[in-house]
Amino acid sequence: MTMPYYVAPEQVMKDRAEYAQKGIARGRALVGTTYEQGVLIVAENPSSTLRKISEIYDRVAFAGVGRYNEFDQLRVAGVRHADTKGYAYSREDVNARSLANVYAQYLGQVFTHEMKPLEVEILVAELDPLGDNHQLFHIAYDGTVADEQRFTVLGGEADAVAHRMAERFHQGWGLAEGIQASVASLSGSSRKLRADDLEVAVLEHGPERRTFRRIGGQELVGLLGDDEPSEKGEPEAKPKSAPDKGKDQAQDPPRDAS
Repeated sequence: MTMPYYVAPEQVMKDRAEYAQKGIARGRALVGTTYEQGVLIVAENPSSTLRKISEIYDRVAFAGVGRYNEFDQLRVAGVRHADTKGYAYSREDVNARSLANVYAQYLGQVFTHEMKPLEVEILVAELDPLGDNHQLFHIAYDGTVADEQRFTVLGGEADAVAHRMAERFHQGWGLAEGIQASVASLSGSSRKLRADDLEVAVLEHGPERRTFRRIGGQELVGLLGDDEPSEKGEPEAKPKSAPDKGKDQAQDPPRDAS
């Protein structure tokens, strides 16, 4: 009788963790932080259709990095859970802590018992309606939950981005300053991120029941303080020169848009 191969449980957990970490590291990073009016989430996301930041409920937001199809399924499940709980009890009973616990239990179950772990990290943020005691819950691929007070970083190069963010962070900063610091932390010194490369959203205090709002377009350009002309704009006009005699005048070839 052939005996099955034996693999130590510690090695199985290590292999699963390395697999999940490699998949998450390939994704672009994301920063969640607090500011004077609420919670700010900034993600590097050049896509205009695939969202990494979404609304879960009135005061609760969701953000994910890693495999899009996996964390989007978690987002949909979170919306359904919040709607069911809010309908069965009351809207005030829906909070980020309970939702983070549900996510942590599910991710931990998959990591422990399934062959393939989920290659995702998610952020569940909640706006404090009465003050500035906002909550940021960072849930890892293995179900580990971290309750962050100032800011949190998810995705590739998280350690380097978090180090740059720690040097810039200060309590109670404004929206423009928070966005600029987050973008500088994401980009580093080797490149520059523009408004088209970003996805930005906030949970902010206001008269409306729903507090989630996306920031983009000219509003984001103004908050970034980037007055340089876009690379996608029209090229500068060149002075016209008289055509050479005896030669046909040819039209200039179009420039590459990239």
